[in-house]
Amino acid sequence: MKLICIGRNYAKHIAELENERPEHPVVFLKPDSSILLSKHPFVIPPFSNDVHHEVEILVKIKKIGKYIDQKYASTYYDEIGLGIDFTARDLQAQLKEKGLPWEKAKGFDGAAVISSKWLPVSDFDTVDDISFRLENNDVTVQEGSTSEMLWKIDALISYVSQYFTLKIGDVIFTGTPAGVARVQENDKLKGYIGETEMFSINVK
Repeated sequence: MKLICIGRNYAKHIAELENERPEHPVVFLKPDSSILLSKHPFVIPPFSNDVHHEVEILVKIKKIGKYIDQKYASTYYDEIGLGIDFTARDLQAQLKEKGLPWEKAKGFDGAAVISSKWLPVSDFDTVDDISFRLENNDVTVQEGSTSEMLWKIDALISYVSQYFTLKIGDVIFTGTPAGVARVQENDKLKGYIGETEMFSINVK
């Protein structure tokens, strides 16, 4: 499996990081070794003093596809999940400043949270208006809706498939809304789609 991540897909998040609004989806990958194991805490890595949480709607691919037409994209998934793209923001800034790839800041061990729970697409009236949020120590720190995406889920699947063959079990991280912030030791992060708790993670 591969983890395909989309950056800069929410206008307010682009603004908060003072990034340029992209002409096309920003795509990067995380290795499968970055997946945080179930029931394990997230351990802040020793090489960063500024790891940020980025909560995201996830899509799990259910069949192989390449050069997928957007009108058929919905047939390639039937489950929605929630996750966190942990980002070593200080390391990312250093790498970006030098024009270097920033996988080290995004793909380190434990940097990808994938909810063990997945919700069927049939639970939603439309995948283009799914509300979700992240709580840190019982306080909402990020919230958004897929209606706010610059590129919606089906458009992302079509776009990504022009470059990478999508395989069964691949997961797409669809981008994060505004509100990203540093995590600290003893934080407790809980993610929700609507009112359904999707994950709970302790930070060490």
